[in-house]
Amino acid sequence: MATSEPKKRMPGTARRARIIEAALDVFAARGYHATAMEEIASAAGVTRSVLYDHFPSKRVLLITVLQEQNAGLVAHVGARITGSGSPGRRLRATLDAYFSFAQDRPAARRLLFDHTDEDDPEIKAVRWGIREARTRSVAVMLSRDLRSLGLDPDSEVAQAVVELLISGTDGLAQWWERHPSVPRDRLVEAAMLVLWNGLSTLPEPEPEAR
Repeated sequence: MATSEPKKRMPGTARRARIIEAALDVFAARGYHATAMEEIASAAGVTRSVLYDHFPSKRVLLITVLQEQNAGLVAHVGARITGSGSPGRRLRATLDAYFSFAQDRPAARRLLFDHTDEDDPEIKAVRWGIREARTRSVAVMLSRDLRSLGLDPDSEVAQAVVELLISGTDGLAQWWERHPSVPRDRLVEAAMLVLWNGLSTLPEPEPEAR
């Protein structure tokens, strides 16, 4: 009599990765407060007990997802920032990398930048820590370019410049989410027009009639 082979148990690391991916999608779609751990367990295809074996609370799970997605974003974009080529070529590649992240990982972008209303002191502190660390990391990657502008990468002015670059680029990604028909290369060109050429290259406005 034939016997069926026992079902193979998924390795813990693979199960954890599945939970994180499911949590990312649910948190991004519903927000922190509206999400129940049961929903995440169901989306991940695991039982509640297995979910709690990996993550003791919803807060811990969200913080883990935030940290891992941010690390993935910084690594993805950072490879272009520190790549070869002229500053203009690297900026173009960096912008394209960020927009490709927004296009391929929309849930991650939304969770990192849009969903910031958890009203939880610990999560808020972690979010600010992630944001500050991301800004410092990008400033370090851009240190050569910042110094060429006469800025110390560790200075507050340099940090503010980097924060402006990140926030402005993500603002354009948010606009793109509302206008998805715009090709990505057109988005990169629009960002380059301002970030590389500068607003000073735009024509002066006509003087107001008196």
